[in-house]
Amino acid sequence: MNKSAICIATILYSMSFVSCASHGVMEQTTTIPGHAWSVDQIPECTFDITDTTSMHRIFFVVRHTDAYEFNNIWIVAESMTPGDTAFSSQRFDLPLSRGDRWSGSAMDDIREHRILMYREPVRFSRTGRYRVRLHHQMRQDPLRHVMNVGLRIERANR
Repeated sequence: MNKSAICIATILYSMSFVSCASHGVMEQTTTIPGHAWSVDQIPECTFDITDTTSMHRIFFVVRHTDAYEFNNIWIVAESMTPGDTAFSSQRFDLPLSRGDRWSGSAMDDIREHRILMYREPVRFSRTGRYRVRLHHQMRQDPLRHVMNVGLRIERANR
Protein backbone atom coordinates (compact mmCIF):
# COMPACT_ATOMS: atom_id res chain seq x y z
CA MET A 1 0.00 0.00 0.00
CA ASN A 2 1.22 3.49 -0.74
CA LYS A 3 1.38 6.35 1.75
CA SER A 4 -1.74 8.09 0.38
CA ALA A 5 -3.90 5.00 0.83
CA ILE A 6 -2.66 4.51 4.39
CA CYS A 7 -3.33 8.17 5.19
CA ILE A 8 -6.88 8.05 3.77
CA ALA A 9 -7.61 4.78 5.57
CA THR A 10 -6.39 6.26 8.86
CA ILE A 11 -8.54 9.38 8.42
CA LEU A 12 -11.67 7.36 7.60
CA TYR A 13 -11.04 5.03 10.53
CA SER A 14 -10.61 8.00 12.90
CA MET A 15 -13.75 9.69 11.55
CA SER A 16 -15.83 6.61 12.27
CA PHE A 17 -14.93 6.87 15.95
CA VAL A 18 -15.56 10.61 16.08
CA SER A 19 -18.99 10.33 14.48
CA CYS A 20 -20.09 7.61 16.92
CA ALA A 21 -18.46 8.99 20.03
CA SER A 22 -20.81 11.80 20.93
CA HIS A 23 -24.46 12.69 20.76
CA GLY A 24 -23.65 16.18 22.02
CA VAL A 25 -26.15 18.87 21.27
CA MET A 26 -24.29 21.72 22.94
CA GLU A 27 -21.29 22.35 25.17
CA GLN A 28 -20.50 25.84 26.32
CA THR A 29 -17.84 26.72 28.87
CA THR A 30 -16.40 29.97 30.15
CA THR A 31 -12.70 30.38 30.81
CA ILE A 32 -11.99 31.66 34.31
CA PRO A 33 -9.33 34.42 34.10
CA GLY A 34 -6.22 33.63 36.11
CA HIS A 35 -7.83 30.37 37.25
CA ALA A 36 -9.46 32.33 40.10
CA TRP A 37 -13.28 32.26 40.03
CA SER A 38 -14.67 35.29 41.85
CA VAL A 39 -18.20 35.25 43.27
CA ASP A 40 -18.78 38.38 41.18
CA GLN A 41 -18.02 36.49 37.96
CA ILE A 42 -21.19 34.70 36.83
CA PRO A 43 -20.71 32.77 33.58
CA GLU A 44 -23.83 32.49 31.44
CA CYS A 45 -24.66 29.72 28.97
CA THR A 46 -27.28 30.34 26.31
CA PHE A 47 -28.69 27.70 24.00
CA ASP A 48 -31.60 27.32 21.64
CA ILE A 49 -34.01 24.39 21.82
CA THR A 50 -36.07 23.49 18.76
CA ASP A 51 -37.03 19.93 19.74
CA THR A 52 -39.45 19.52 22.65
CA THR A 53 -40.04 15.82 22.09
CA SER A 54 -36.54 14.42 22.73
CA MET A 55 -35.12 13.69 26.16
CA HIS A 56 -31.81 15.35 27.11
CA ARG A 57 -29.12 14.91 29.73
CA ILE A 58 -27.66 18.09 31.19
CA PHE A 59 -24.13 18.08 32.59
CA PHE A 60 -22.09 20.59 34.52
CA VAL A 61 -18.61 20.90 33.04
CA VAL A 62 -15.85 21.84 35.49
CA ARG A 63 -12.13 21.94 34.69
CA HIS A 64 -9.55 22.57 37.40
CA THR A 65 -5.91 21.89 38.13
CA ASP A 66 -4.63 19.28 40.58
CA ALA A 67 -3.94 22.17 42.97
CA TYR A 68 -7.70 22.69 43.55
CA GLU A 69 -8.10 22.51 47.32
CA PHE A 70 -11.54 20.92 47.75
CA ASN A 71 -13.19 17.60 46.88
CA ASN A 72 -16.42 19.28 45.74
CA ILE A 73 -17.84 22.52 44.47
CA TRP A 74 -21.15 24.16 45.35
CA ILE A 75 -22.75 25.74 42.29
CA VAL A 76 -25.96 27.70 41.98
CA ALA A 77 -27.61 27.42 38.57
CA GLU A 78 -30.07 30.19 37.74
CA SER A 79 -32.15 29.34 34.69
CA MET A 80 -34.58 31.25 32.53
CA THR A 81 -36.83 29.50 30.04
CA PRO A 82 -38.05 31.18 26.83
CA GLY A 83 -40.82 33.68 27.52
CA ASP A 84 -40.01 34.03 31.23
CA THR A 85 -38.84 37.30 32.75
CA ALA A 86 -37.17 35.99 35.93
CA PHE A 87 -34.53 33.41 36.74
CA SER A 88 -35.26 30.41 38.94
CA SER A 89 -32.44 29.18 41.14
CA GLN A 90 -31.23 25.75 42.25
CA ARG A 91 -28.18 24.78 44.31
CA PHE A 92 -25.98 21.76 43.50
CA ASP A 93 -23.16 20.06 45.42
CA LEU A 94 -20.86 18.59 42.77
CA PRO A 95 -18.47 15.86 43.94
CA LEU A 96 -15.06 16.12 42.26
CA SER A 97 -13.25 13.25 43.93
CA ARG A 98 -13.75 9.67 45.01
CA GLY A 99 -12.02 9.25 48.31
CA ASP A 100 -8.41 10.30 47.89
CA ARG A 101 -8.33 10.70 44.09
CA TRP A 102 -9.98 12.94 41.52
CA SER A 103 -12.89 11.68 39.46
CA GLY A 104 -13.40 12.79 35.85
CA SER A 105 -10.81 12.64 33.12
CA ALA A 106 -7.25 13.90 33.28
CA MET A 107 -4.64 15.39 31.00
CA ASP A 108 -1.40 16.24 32.81
CA ASP A 109 -2.46 18.25 35.87
CA ILE A 110 -5.85 19.28 34.45
CA ARG A 111 -9.04 17.52 35.56
CA GLU A 112 -12.32 17.66 33.63
CA HIS A 113 -15.60 16.67 35.21
CA ARG A 114 -18.94 16.17 33.47
CA ILE A 115 -21.46 15.80 36.24
CA LEU A 116 -25.15 15.16 35.62
CA MET A 117 -27.40 17.97 36.75
CA TYR A 118 -30.36 15.58 37.14
CA ARG A 119 -30.38 11.77 37.41
CA GLU A 120 -33.10 11.35 34.83
CA PRO A 121 -33.14 12.88 31.34
CA VAL A 122 -35.27 15.99 30.94
CA ARG A 123 -37.58 17.18 28.21
CA PHE A 124 -37.52 20.89 27.41
CA SER A 125 -41.10 22.16 27.52
CA ARG A 126 -40.67 25.17 25.23
CA THR A 127 -38.79 26.00 22.08
CA GLY A 128 -36.55 29.05 22.12
CA ARG A 129 -33.53 30.47 23.89
CA TYR A 130 -32.65 29.20 27.36
CA ARG A 131 -30.23 31.02 29.68
CA VAL A 132 -28.34 29.49 32.59
CA ARG A 133 -26.09 31.46 34.92
CA LEU A 134 -23.56 29.63 37.09
CA HIS A 135 -21.91 30.90 40.22
CA HIS A 136 -20.08 29.16 43.01
CA GLN A 137 -21.02 29.23 46.68
CA MET A 138 -17.73 28.19 48.20
CA ARG A 139 -16.26 29.98 51.20
CA GLN A 140 -13.05 30.85 49.35
CA ASP A 141 -13.24 33.95 47.16
CA PRO A 142 -11.82 33.87 44.64
CA LEU A 143 -11.99 30.11 44.19
CA ARG A 144 -8.50 29.28 42.99
CA HIS A 145 -7.39 26.71 40.39
CA VAL A 146 -10.75 26.58 38.54
CA MET A 147 -10.08 26.88 34.80
CA ASN A 148 -13.49 26.54 33.09
CA VAL A 149 -17.14 26.06 34.02
CA GLY A 150 -20.16 25.51 31.84
CA LEU A 151 -22.84 23.15 30.60
CA ARG A 152 -23.12 20.26 28.19
CA ILE A 153 -26.46 19.07 26.84
CA GLU A 154 -26.73 15.69 25.10
CA ARG A 155 -29.65 13.96 23.50
CA ALA A 156 -30.52 10.95 25.68
CA ASN A 157 -30.73 7.48 24.15
CA ARG A 158 -34.18 6.41 25.29
